Amino acid sequence: MSWLTRRYFLRWLLGLPLLSFFPFYGREARADFLNLSPIKRGESISDFFKGEELVYEIGVWIFKRVALGTLTFKEMREKGRYMAILQAETLGILGWVARYRVDTYRSVMEEVEGDRRLRSLSFEEEVKIGSKLMKRIHVFDYQKGKWVQMKRRKDGVMVRTEQEIPPGMVYDDFLTATYNFRYGVYGAIERGRKYTVATFPRKGSSSYELTVAGKEEEEKRRKSEKSKDGKDFYLKLYLDPEITHSKEGLIEGWLSKDLYPIEGAIKDVTVIGDVKGRLIKNTRG
Repeated sequence: MSWLTRRYFLRWLLGLPLLSFFPFYGREARADFLNLSPIKRGESISDFFKGEELVYEIGVWIFKRVALGTLTFKEMREKGRYMAILQAETLGILGWVARYRVDTYRSVMEEVEGDRRLRSLSFEEEVKIGSKLMKRIHVFDYQKGKWVQMKRRKDGVMVRTEQEIPPGMVYDDFLTATYNFRYGVYGAIERGRKYTVATFPRKGSSSYELTVAGKEEEEKRRKSEKSKDGKDFYLKLYLDPEITHSKEGLIEGWLSKDLYPIEGAIKDVTVIGDVKGRLIKNTRG
């Protein structure tokens, strides 16, 4: 149990709030098109999300709240730059077993394309387990075409590597991608459509598969739900099983009409079973 929780536990728990944190690009489609954008005409992408805070309650087995995840969007001092922060921490007895692990992701973004899109300038990943701290930083310099990665080793030394950014490529980390997607940068959603999900480059993988359920499947799933409030669109996202530590790598759940991830689960996680989560707070600035 100590190996399970200390090394992988929160990595599973963090999976749920990421249901819609990816850019979507269509491969196959049919009718039933939906223009879901709640954006007011002339409203910039930063104005729409400024001050937003989403809080998720995450549970396993009979425990409804073993961790909390919070996603915030705020303006920085430098004009045209913004920061998104996703932080999740274990709670209670399981938090004690996992040594009260806290995972934090920070993305610094700038507005581009006439304030209609966000582009990631840097992305930080930080994991704190007890007194130990692990950190990785990604910096994107599009003028020089460089992707700089810095990793903090166990001895505290920062190791730096550098890669070329292919011409025309934009690396949207998953935090930047969720705001771009909800604003409509990647296009609207169609029921019954399969998508190629462009991801932040990791382990050689650059895309996964996501499906928005058709109307018939959506209604069938909705009937089986105890609570139906706010559940408008049913999604299935398949990741590498090695990433989710589950049988099929399946994450499924519901989005609201305004594309908030409302509720979902990582299915059949090894030893644990389903890891579930739900939105408990939605604040707008």
